[in-house]
Amino acid sequence: MSRVEDLWERLVRAALRGHRAAAGRPAGGISANVPSSLANNRDIDDILRAADEIQDEDPNVSRVLCEHAYSLAQSLDPNSEGRGVLQFKTGLMSVIKQKLAKREGGTIDRSQDITLLQEFYKRYRERHNVDKLREEELKLRESGVFSGNLGELERKTVKRKKVLATLKVLGNVLEQLTKEVSPEEADRLIPKELKRMMETDAAMTEDIAYNIIPLDTTSTTNAIVSFPEVRAAVSALKYFRSLPKLPGNFSLPPTRSVDLFDFLHYTFGFQQDNVSNQREHIVLLLANEQTRLSIPEEPEPILDEAAVQKVFLKSLDNYIKWCNYLDIPPVWSNLDVVSKEKKLLFISLYFLIWGEAANIRFVPECLCYIFHHMGRELEEILRQQVAQPAKSCMSDNGVSFLDQVICPVYDVIAAEAGNNGNGRAPHSAWRNYDDFNEYFWSRHCFKLGWPWRKNSSFFLHPTPSKNILKSGGGKRRGKTSFVEHRTFLHLYHSFHRLWMFLFMFFQGMTIFAFNNERFNFKTLREVLSLGPTYVMMKLIESVLDVIMMYGAYSTSRRVAVSRIFLRFIWFSIASVFICFLYVKALEDNSNQNSNSTVFRIYVVVLAIYAGVQFFVSFLLRFPACHRLTNRCDSWPVVRFIKWMHQEHYYVGRGMYEGTFDFIKYMVFWLVVLGGKFAFAYFLLIRPLVEPTRSIVDMDIQQYSWHDFVSKNNHNALTVASLWAPVFIVYLFDTHLFYTVLSAIWGFLLGARDRLGEIQSLDAMHKRFEEFPEAFMDSLHVPLRNRASLLSSGLVLERNKADAARFAPFWNEIIKNLREEDYITNLEMELFLMPKNSGSLPLVQWPLFLLASKIFLAKDIAVESKDSQDELWDRISRDDYMQYAVEECYYAIKFVLTSILDDEGNDEGKTWVERVYEDIRGSVAKRSINVDVELNKLPLVIQKVTALMGILKKEHTPELESGAVKAIQDLYDVLRLDVLRFNMREHIETWNILSKARNEGRLFSKLKWPRDPELKELIKRLHSLLTIKESAATVPKNLEARRRLEFFTNSLFMDMPVTKPVREMLSFSVFTPYYSETVLYSMSELLKKNEDGISILFYLQKIYPDEWKNFLARIGRDENASETELNDNPNDILELRFWASYRGQTLARTGRDDGVKIQILYIVLDIPDDRNKLLKRIN
Repeated sequence: MSRVEDLWERLVRAALRGHRAAAGRPAGGISANVPSSLANNRDIDDILRAADEIQDEDPNVSRVLCEHAYSLAQSLDPNSEGRGVLQFKTGLMSVIKQKLAKREGGTIDRSQDITLLQEFYKRYRERHNVDKLREEELKLRESGVFSGNLGELERKTVKRKKVLATLKVLGNVLEQLTKEVSPEEADRLIPKELKRMMETDAAMTEDIAYNIIPLDTTSTTNAIVSFPEVRAAVSALKYFRSLPKLPGNFSLPPTRSVDLFDFLHYTFGFQQDNVSNQREHIVLLLANEQTRLSIPEEPEPILDEAAVQKVFLKSLDNYIKWCNYLDIPPVWSNLDVVSKEKKLLFISLYFLIWGEAANIRFVPECLCYIFHHMGRELEEILRQQVAQPAKSCMSDNGVSFLDQVICPVYDVIAAEAGNNGNGRAPHSAWRNYDDFNEYFWSRHCFKLGWPWRKNSSFFLHPTPSKNILKSGGGKRRGKTSFVEHRTFLHLYHSFHRLWMFLFMFFQGMTIFAFNNERFNFKTLREVLSLGPTYVMMKLIESVLDVIMMYGAYSTSRRVAVSRIFLRFIWFSIASVFICFLYVKALEDNSNQNSNSTVFRIYVVVLAIYAGVQFFVSFLLRFPACHRLTNRCDSWPVVRFIKWMHQEHYYVGRGMYEGTFDFIKYMVFWLVVLGGKFAFAYFLLIRPLVEPTRSIVDMDIQQYSWHDFVSKNNHNALTVASLWAPVFIVYLFDTHLFYTVLSAIWGFLLGARDRLGEIQSLDAMHKRFEEFPEAFMDSLHVPLRNRASLLSSGLVLERNKADAARFAPFWNEIIKNLREEDYITNLEMELFLMPKNSGSLPLVQWPLFLLASKIFLAKDIAVESKDSQDELWDRISRDDYMQYAVEECYYAIKFVLTSILDDEGNDEGKTWVERVYEDIRGSVAKRSINVDVELNKLPLVIQKVTALMGILKKEHTPELESGAVKAIQDLYDVLRLDVLRFNMREHIETWNILSKARNEGRLFSKLKWPRDPELKELIKRLHSLLTIKESAATVPKNLEARRRLEFFTNSLFMDMPVTKPVREMLSFSVFTPYYSETVLYSMSELLKKNEDGISILFYLQKIYPDEWKNFLARIGRDENASETELNDNPNDILELRFWASYRGQTLARTGRDDGVKIQILYIVLDIPDDRNKLLKRIN
């Protein structure tokens, strides 16, 4: 009978799946067959999915879930009127009956079902280890190391969501079933502990996003949460006594208590995600300032008042300046009496406004206006002690700051931007961000009211016409104080002070030169002609101001327009008056009346005018006088003079350099201009004085060409032709002197800061042995062991310790270059540096420094006829050749001793020690060239190379036999061909070794190298003995060279000691992103343009070596095409990354952000004083 029931259940399930598949929806058990009329109730679908999930684990619990789903379907559609509902109910009831028939006992006891669900809930939760599951996922997500295996993180996330979703369904069904029994019975069946467990599991079902600190969710792996400064900041944001109580129906996450952000969220209707982001943002700001105060840790950390004050002043600095500029009181009447909690409330309000302001962030003074009024609303709510939505954010659809406050301003800005004709409309016809922001630089902005008075001219949208924009009938608010016109007149108008300075100086030097370099009354009178030149050029500037403002007079501020015309009238009168006085003075002087009253008046007027101009410029430009002039802004006369001198803007008022910087800047330009004017006078102007006089004095009666200019006019055109090139060179040679002096000064600064010491690969090779020490000196981390080695004079030990600490950093850089496909596998092997943690008494350098050095040393030894000292001197001339010889010498001994250090190999180990002892004795006697046949060294190298080639492989009996044979061959070569020692002193030892060799016992057993460090040493020794090509040109990739040279240069720069990360100022990096492609898809990479060229093909041709390196990294042939990668999804993903990193800036930005975390991990691996280092980094 059971077989019939099983077949019937399978038939019903198959029918349901077939019905679902026919509708075009994926099959998925009972849960995949909920009719569309019932699909709005997600509970039925979730319950049946859970029933399918646990069917094999516990059919009884699955039956209970199916019964509950049937009850929900019956209550939603009792008469089965919906499409497919009757079939669904029939099939579901059949499944329930089959499950019920398998139960022992016929009746259904609901209390037993509740107990069954409760027990299964605990059992299911324990079996899947929910707490550990969540912890493992968080640990992997927060570690930042999952980028290499995204599938692992995804698998853990899917598993966690699946398990918690099932638990949530079980909990919901439990709650529904308990409603059918009495409350007392329900409390007995579901204890409080289980209820709390169910609530916690339900809260963990959905992912709660966070940036750095999980404030709305629990985390056992995030260490930042436990920092005392973070706990103090979180505690300070809690609900305080002065805040009115929130209504009872306000929802909160179960993992935290109510805080002041919840109050602002309820009052002003900010978006939930914005509230979460800014809560975390402010916690980080407060924690950072608390850390910088260096307050001792306490059991219950409390946020210091000074930290709050600093964040308050930094955050609201612009608002405070805005209030002072408009001469209005801020939201608070007296800052000294504002409590810490109230300051935190204002900070939170400002950041919430900023976080939801969208493009209004580009109108910062508008944000000040909004904060000013919302702060006053907040004060009124606090005064009434009633939690209620703010009137400015209320609408018929609820409370929304975004809809009621931001959208009206955003809409008018978007309308202006959308109607600028894609940049073709005149600048005077539409408003940009500057115009909107500048509107809030005067008290007229308060006409907008609060809430917004939306019928104001500020909110009127522009009226588009066919080509350009209309002004909106004069009612719409237009430009403020600046209008841009596209014209070549900007060449003079934008740099008028420079042109005036150059023209006047040229005029003065020319006058001085034509007066034979004598300064007398005549020269003074002519030099005073600079007065009319100055006022006339200022008049030209004011005329251009009037012209540049054309087209915006009707929409611009009256103050801006009146200033332009006042300046025009002033310089018109000044130019007429000064020119008239100067002409009259010249006429009087021509009448031999040198003591003319008019000339005296002219000099006095000119002196007064120049003195006033100099005094005003001195006050407004010299840094030491800025504070004085700012204090006098309340005086109408001072404000008028400053306004006439320059338009009074809100921005830029405090952007002044320091006095010392200003003096350095002034001295620099005095030197530049001094060189320029000296060159101009002595090489351009003075040589032309005599030729000009000669030309002027020429009396040419007849011209080959008819000339209306020069005829009877002292050959004016000829003189102009002579001076025109000189004048043009004079105008434009300033850049030449600036470039030369900047290059000289930059060279001196670079030499002082030691920039560019490593300029080539050759320099990097030569100075590589200095890098470890320079790196440790630059790290600024005090290490106790290093200091003791330095003080005791153990240079080798200290160098080896420095190399051991430098190696991980260097190797990480090399591995990163390989991961980014800038170098090949061979180049990576050459550049990797050993750990230097072994017992060899020397520093092991990367192979690219030692490559081919052994063969060069061998050739020198074979061809040498010199003594031992002379031979060693020739080898030691190349430091790295010496290091290679020494490393081979010690490494061979270490390897042979290690593999012969086994039972039954005492003779082999004795042989190694005997040979090395005899070599040391020969070196001490200076007779190595006599005791050793140096011309046989190639044969020794050949035998050692063969042995290392065998030992670097995995162990097999055949390889072990080959290794024994190789050692025996090495013994024979050394014994019979190479060594010429006097063996009589140790005749017994050599007799024992000879007997063991003849009997076959010598080297019969080997201890195969299995230690990772020993195997690496064997591979390195084999490479040293086999690489014959020089590595002077590696890496070949230019980007790899640039990065290595940049890093090695930074080791020698004089840089200030950086503060620990926890004491650094808080900073954020914004990466502009709209709709760019971050990661190319394969279709985008393979899509061809009109020339038949795809992005991938283009990148392959630009980076051919990197493409080959990429194929080698993923294990493909270097000639493989991209189509061959389709069989492996991982290779396709790697290909997309490879192309995106070279074609998309945002992809590179995202990749490089993770490098900083890797560097911190490497720093933490430094063995000595780890706790000190960790504390310093934190």
